[in-house]
Amino acid sequence: MQHELRRKDRGIAETEARALLQQGEYGVLSLCGADGEPYGLPLSYCVLDNAIYFHCALEGRKLALLADNNQASFCVVGATEVVPEKFSTRYESVIVSGRVNEALDAEKQRGLEGLTDKYCPEYREKGLQYIASDAARTRVFKISIDTICGKARR
Repeated sequence: MQHELRRKDRGIAETEARALLQQGEYGVLSLCGADGEPYGLPLSYCVLDNAIYFHCALEGRKLALLADNNQASFCVVGATEVVPEKFSTRYESVIVSGRVNEALDAEKQRGLEGLTDKYCPEYREKGLQYIASDAARTRVFKISIDTICGKARR
């Protein structure tokens, strides 16, 4: 499902938006607490099925905000290039919205393995050992993708 775009000429197909999401190096998670104050933070992430997985510490501001409101937005920016002579920028981006829930047990393991596979595939065995030793000090969450919207100016 996609959002409505103001500049429909810049919209990209959902399949392309999902590919950009899959390939992105990092994304920005945006949350809003009960007080209405927005909070955005960059995250490493992986995409498995129709969800975005990320890990974090056992406590912190992000977790407090999620306890108040688990609705989130997640943005990934792909390739960009400033075109000064045209006073413009070439870009590609994707924005996802959905609910954030904690991934537990086998799903937590799957999320951690997905992160390892994405960021350090050549060290998979060592990564599995690291996961086993640090899993108790790590929480994993997933954003279930409700809507996805991609844009590009090329």
